[in-house]
Amino acid sequence: MTDILRVAVIGAGRMGADHIKRLSTRIHGAEVAAVVDVDLSRAQAAIEGIPGAVALASADEALNNGDVNAVLIATPGFLHEEILLKALAKDIPILCEKPLTPDVESAWKIVQAEEKLGHKRIQVGFMRRFDAEYAALGQLIHGHDLGELLMLHHQHRNPTTPPGFTNEMLINDSVVHEFDAIRFFTGEEITSVQVRLGKATRNAPAGQHDPQHVLLETETGVLADVEIFVNAKFGYEVATQASFEDGIVNIGGDKGPYTRSAGHWGGNVTPGFEERFGAAYDVEIQSWVDAALRGEIGGPTAWDGYATAACCEAGVEAQKSGEKVKVRLNIKPDLYN
Repeated sequence: MTDILRVAVIGAGRMGADHIKRLSTRIHGAEVAAVVDVDLSRAQAAIEGIPGAVALASADEALNNGDVNAVLIATPGFLHEEILLKALAKDIPILCEKPLTPDVESAWKIVQAEEKLGHKRIQVGFMRRFDAEYAALGQLIHGHDLGELLMLHHQHRNPTTPPGFTNEMLINDSVVHEFDAIRFFTGEEITSVQVRLGKATRNAPAGQHDPQHVLLETETGVLADVEIFVNAKFGYEVATQASFEDGIVNIGGDKGPYTRSAGHWGGNVTPGFEERFGAAYDVEIQSWVDAALRGEIGGPTAWDGYATAACCEAGVEAQKSGEKVKVRLNIKPDLYN
């Protein structure tokens, strides 16, 4: 195994730029070797102050660069399939930001390609698994400290959405995180999804129904629901309440000190996902690097990416029909068992 990951970061937008800074300043065992962006000037700006890093205009250039031995994909999801297949052909460690791919068919192709390779190379960027509160709740669930988990209640609230954020993106770009969280907490696959559309906020753009209520069920009958509210105005808030046989546990919600003074009380709500999950991203990327140096992966697999894509497909269908929709999954390959 190599003693250091020389990473090509593909995509220098908001998420890619954040990872470039992370890799070059806070992560041990890795360095940024190349940054790829169709806007070459943005790639060049991203490598400023990073010794030895090069700016490139295509993923092919990066994957054929002899100084690169790992890849972090932070492009829009519709570009992931082609890059993933080429990176798998190089048999190098891959961190792919969610989604693995934006649809079930292409996600399954990636699973099949990795299965053919014979070992896991892809880690999917579901960073919430690495959040301290999520990890603590996961330990409570898996340790049965409070008896069996019975229900999960999730709130996912954004202050606003960017232009072009469609109704389907509430499922594919937002609730996708809850799909993975529910699978992580329960250790089970989600079997059905239903979406209810109630009273909508006046702050939602044309063509977007916000908020929505998503209802889910797992293999053993754990019920879960998600309030997805992407134009909530007040800040970025991701919270979960878990109902057990012997207690209730809450995580997320307000951050910072809760102060009572001069006739007022309150705390703070984070403005965006970078602030809420910044530490989780650090733990996630360090876990990926450490595992890659051992020839392993350190987090969610390509199967996890495929399974959440299947949940998203069912969710969008349920969003349109209002009916309870079955999540359809292929047989899980032995590689992921």
